Amino acid sequence: MKGKKCVFLDRDGIVNVPPGEERYVRKAGDFVLQPGFPAVLREIAVSGFEAVVVTNQRGVALGLMTMEDLARIHGRLAGILRKEHGLSLLDVMCCPHDRDECECRKPKPGMLLAAAARHGIELSASWMVGDQERDIEAGRRAGCRTILVDAADAATAADHKVRDLAELAALLRRVLRGGT
Repeated sequence: MKGKKCVFLDRDGIVNVPPGEERYVRKAGDFVLQPGFPAVLREIAVSGFEAVVVTNQRGVALGLMTMEDLARIHGRLAGILRKEHGLSLLDVMCCPHDRDECECRKPKPGMLLAAAARHGIELSASWMVGDQERDIEAGRRAGCRTILVDAADAATAADHKVRDLAELAALLRRVLRGGT
């Protein structure tokens, strides 16, 4: 039996508006959903894929927030998706560790591997979407295909590159439904 197909999504910059100079969304009230994200998540769902957010949250290790703060932030995310858009995520995986303290912090693939084990996800049939090369590396190391969302013209190891979430939704429509 084949496992579930999934699109793994980085959080800050893909799911929500990047926190800016603050560098961390520290409380639920500061969480702002990216305007284009619901269309991306809808495309994932319509294509028969699950969606899992995988996010490094070093702010916990630095004492800038607690795991309870993160739970409230992710609760707000789930509430906005459900109430305002009729959408949901399969899971939110979080690495609260500092650099070199664990095997889950991207660019390591630990969160993707843990989600695959927890939910029966077939990594070779799945995708990782992020806005940093560390997201792409984590996806590749887990055996996923990858998409970088970045308006810059820099080179990438990703399988595909798009400039914004509108281009991402269009690309997902094509690749998740059997295109290349």
